[in-house]
Amino acid sequence: MASLLRTDDLHVSVADKEILHGIDLEINEGETHVIMGPNGAGKSTLGYAVMGHPNYNSDSGKIYFRGNDITSDSADKRAKAGIYLSFQNPVEIPGISLSNFIRTSLEQRTGTRIKLWDFKKALAKEMELLNMDPSYADRDLNVGFSGGEKKKAEILQLLMLNPSLAILDETDSGLDVDAVKTVSEGVGIFQKEKGGALLIITHSTRILEALKVDKAHVLVNGKITASGGEEMVSDINENGFEKYIG
Repeated sequence: MASLLRTDDLHVSVADKEILHGIDLEINEGETHVIMGPNGAGKSTLGYAVMGHPNYNSDSGKIYFRGNDITSDSADKRAKAGIYLSFQNPVEIPGISLSNFIRTSLEQRTGTRIKLWDFKKALAKEMELLNMDPSYADRDLNVGFSGGEKKKAEILQLLMLNPSLAILDETDSGLDVDAVKTVSEGVGIFQKEKGGALLIITHSTRILEALKVDKAHVLVNGKITASGGEEMVSDINENGFEKYIG
């Protein structure tokens, strides 16, 4: 498989405090990687750094996407290249509907104008898969949405934008069992039908139950302390992180 994302000895700081201390990670086309670890380990920092969030400074090391050095690229340039980040706490954006937001993002991503009828048809199909009320398409983005609906809206964007790499940051956080199942199924559709790569950041394993995991990594105090296959996820679920902390 061809390499999609690679970080080489990546050091990242926030407000002059170094959070990540030399991350080496490689994700190939279509693979699903999981980053697990205790709270405060730096998991979300890694996701934001790969996405190019301006508050997360890459002090040294490199980030490559499809072989191109994107370390200094802006977040919007990375998004157009095919990287997507699902936020742990999706923000509310009054004045723009969920439908218009996705359509505008999709046109920016593809560089082509999309016919309204075709877009609405595709949107309705994906919303049905996620058991979303169709009326949410015309509501202001995330305004008045429950926690579960906000997360579903994030997965809806994922399915519509169809990025090459999706970074999911604690997508199952705060969700009840039914909502986790629906979101997990939506991520599974992206994985199986669209063939995109996934970097799933989590401290739980609930969202992984319907997914095929290629590699798992444990991140502790800004460093990857262990890596392994899908069996590592099951072991952590049963026995915790202690043996992998080092």
